[in-house]
Amino acid sequence: MSLPDPSAARKPNRWPLYAPFLILLAAAMAWSGVWVWEMGRALTALDAAQASWRTAGYQLAWKRRSIGGYPFRLDVSLTDVSLREPSGWALLAPRIEAEAFAYAPTHWLIAATEGLTFVRPRGGPVSVRGDLIRASLSNPDALPPSLSFEGVKLHFQTPAGARPFGLTTADRVEFHLRAGPDDEGGVFATVTNGKARPSSLFGRIAGDRPVSLDWNATTSKMSGFGGRDWAEGVRRWTAGGGRMTVRKGSLTLGEARIAVNSGTLSAGADGRLTGALDVSLRQAPRVLGALEDDGVIAPEAAHGAKVVIEAGQSGQGDIAHATINFLAGRTTLGPVAVGPAPPIYTPD
Repeated sequence: MSLPDPSAARKPNRWPLYAPFLILLAAAMAWSGVWVWEMGRALTALDAAQASWRTAGYQLAWKRRSIGGYPFRLDVSLTDVSLREPSGWALLAPRIEAEAFAYAPTHWLIAATEGLTFVRPRGGPVSVRGDLIRASLSNPDALPPSLSFEGVKLHFQTPAGARPFGLTTADRVEFHLRAGPDDEGGVFATVTNGKARPSSLFGRIAGDRPVSLDWNATTSKMSGFGGRDWAEGVRRWTAGGGRMTVRKGSLTLGEARIAVNSGTLSAGADGRLTGALDVSLRQAPRVLGALEDDGVIAPEAAHGAKVVIEAGQSGQGDIAHATINFLAGRTTLGPVAVGPAPPIYTPD
């Protein structure tokens, strides 16, 4: 008796084994496409920024650029970077490194890995080196965007022929710009444990004691800020009722100190600062004497300002209270004009 031949075994279906690998491959290809697209957007944004700055009269340039960071980052490297504006200010850096996550391309971390140089229209260049020089930028479409700068263990140097910079070192320098509620913005700045250059005005006031700065202010009507360049932006902002309200501020030069208790600032049609600050002054006569010796304040103005300071001391030792006004292009301490108001922008 013979048994029937068994039917041939069916070949097993191996597709379920391969499915996860195929899905992973498809996802990797899709993500690669997203990364390439975001890379293109980053390069396009750089080109657009360069063209926009040029239209506004600024010069933004670099010698070479590259982009990498695949698969999860966008790493942009620029060499020999320069940004120059019409009045003569400039910012130069041998190398700028910028990084963003590919899935969050509106939040950038930026570092000047080899230091930077800023150029003053009348004072000349100042070289800045430090343990850390970096910035961050996010929410670029907000008014204002979120912008932060941080410098740690900074050293400032000026070449021969340039006007000496007020500081030689600073433990920390920070600047922050933030959007707030109700069409407001926040402006915050600090300088911690700075050392004054002996030959500078700061050095004559502070001596070998620390220099520090603290500024905390809010700006209103930020939606009105906009235009082709900085000057047009400020004009539109002030025309729309924009103002800066100082919450607190101080500049400490050794034993001397000016503290801003309150104040409101804006810009006039002449491009100069307008408004008033309620201040407390410590060792003001010493500061006024240094300003007179440096030629910042005329002798007769310094004498009148000292009379105002003496009248405002009211039994509090060397601390005086006064009001600094910026009006019609002039700076006054009480009723005494001490010099021109600081410029905010150069009118066309």
